[in-house]
Amino acid sequence: MSKAVLSPPGSIVPLLGNEAIARGAIEAGLDVAAAYPGTPSTEIGETLAEAARELGFHFEWATNEKVASEVAIGAAWSGLRAMCFMKHVGVNVAADALFTLTYAGTTGGLVVVSADDPHAHSSQNEQDNRHYAVAMGLPMLEPSTPQEAKDLVYRAFDLSERYALPFLVRSTTRISHTRAPVRLGEIRERRGKGKFKPPEPDRYVQVGAIARKHHRELLEKLSRIERELAPELVEVRGGSGDLGIITSGVAYTYVLEAARAMGLDVPILKLTMTNPLPAERIGEFLRGLKRVLIVEELDPYLEERVKAIAKDRAPDVEILGKAQGLLPRVGELNIRLVVGALSKVTGRPSPIDFSALEERAKPALELAVNRPPVMCPACPHRASGYVIRRAAGTAVYLNDIGCYALLFQKPFNLGDVTHAMGSGAGFANGISLATDQKTVALIGDSTFFHAGIPALINAVHHKRKFLLVILDNRITAMTGHQPHPGVPVSATGEEVPALDIEKVVRGLGVEHVQIVDPYDFKAAEKAVREAMKHDGVSVVIMRRECALLTVRRLRREGVKIVPYRVDPDKCTYCRVCINTYACPAFVDTGKVVEIDPTVCFGCGSCVDVCPYGAIEPMEGSLDWRGEKIGV
Repeated sequence: MSKAVLSPPGSIVPLLGNEAIARGAIEAGLDVAAAYPGTPSTEIGETLAEAARELGFHFEWATNEKVASEVAIGAAWSGLRAMCFMKHVGVNVAADALFTLTYAGTTGGLVVVSADDPHAHSSQNEQDNRHYAVAMGLPMLEPSTPQEAKDLVYRAFDLSERYALPFLVRSTTRISHTRAPVRLGEIRERRGKGKFKPPEPDRYVQVGAIARKHHRELLEKLSRIERELAPELVEVRGGSGDLGIITSGVAYTYVLEAARAMGLDVPILKLTMTNPLPAERIGEFLRGLKRVLIVEELDPYLEERVKAIAKDRAPDVEILGKAQGLLPRVGELNIRLVVGALSKVTGRPSPIDFSALEERAKPALELAVNRPPVMCPACPHRASGYVIRRAAGTAVYLNDIGCYALLFQKPFNLGDVTHAMGSGAGFANGISLATDQKTVALIGDSTFFHAGIPALINAVHHKRKFLLVILDNRITAMTGHQPHPGVPVSATGEEVPALDIEKVVRGLGVEHVQIVDPYDFKAAEKAVREAMKHDGVSVVIMRRECALLTVRRLRREGVKIVPYRVDPDKCTYCRVCINTYACPAFVDTGKVVEIDPTVCFGCGSCVDVCPYGAIEPMEGSLDWRGEKIGV
């Protein structure tokens, strides 16, 4: 967390959009927040975790997004101000609770933040969660800058209590991960302990006739919100001519920049509230124009709804956008794409020669190393992948979400499927049933707690035959080392009970369970081979702490980390180390393989990979297994 987040009111400080979201919640008097880490939302939690230690509100990394949302809902039903946040696909997990929540409403302020990921920078899809807001009946606000992100989250708490409804704040990667100056406001006092007292006896009971009544009430609330908030959450920038632009979120900033670059003075309608859409205000904007360009990322969410509004209120206005191919439905927008769309609509040439800019950038781009993402040096998942490939051989490999997802790449090729949290074990249930192929599912420790347990229960109950490898590196590593239920510390550093994965697995009825250190190749390979022979579901837990945590701990303890080297006299340049283990510390010189000492973490796991014994420490030391190496 940037220390600037807790700067005094009135300060103008540079904040990430996610830090600004956290500050907005803090200023609103946040009492409880819960989340499951997921990029691009994670920094909200990292910021709140540190701030909670100082300010005293409660923050937790929950088991998954559904639990996180229910923690926040329960707190809000008890009269406190609560927030849950998640990446876009996390809303899929929380959806069951959120869909019914809008029928029930809330007592205390409740804000849900969805951090969408156009371009799928760090996600398995580009889903557009604006559709969720409509389907759930969630009022939705979309900031266009980090300053707006802070201000809208703050305001969303007030609006939530005003209408007794949760409010959704939708961010995107460019908002979440942009750093910009943000003016800070006063921090309200927290409410402390709440009291669960439903405003009416059946308010939180959603069954049959009660649910139908609450559905009607929800629709009435949304109509009120549309009428009452439209004047406050719609902004019109004046201009002239018969062409207008409607936009929202980060796309608004691209529109301003593109219009400025092209010298266009056109009316621009900025929608801060995108559900419910302020139909009357949109109709007013359309009247008097001949053409309106809709600028938005991903799906034609606004475009389709503005067309429907125009049909009744301004039928002669031509609505332009993705339907005409002016803007893409895939990936993020940028200034080039928006300038291109405006050029086509206005007939004006682009004032910016983007091709020339690309040519100027070529020398710099040629210096950049083009490589896929790789696991860190000493990553235990690399050792696990090496062992699994050698021991299991030809099989169907079902990967999951985490650092180990990178095992789908060469040389491991352990990823016939990478889909969603916990899906590897779920798919293994179906594939092992439908085929006679050997089936191996991989899952991380955090993902196991998040979504892997139900699939394992199903496998035991239905007598499936497959191997589940739980890659236990003692942390939620991919998103920045957040604790999970298997770790004895909370998000705020409090000592808490840790759940033992082995006991959980055995408690579910799995009979064949082994725990191995993936650095111990012989023992790990033996465990995998034995598990593959078991007639039923088997589990191998490959347990070793994340290498980054180990290195940090060793440095704190004053332990010297000794890198390894390749003895050039012993190296035959067989490239087995590179072709089967692929540690980024290996360097192919064209004659021998070397180890870059500035990259090597000194784990020593590669020693057993070399068939000629050419890998050794640069000086006598203990390797990470505590064995004496060298002289």
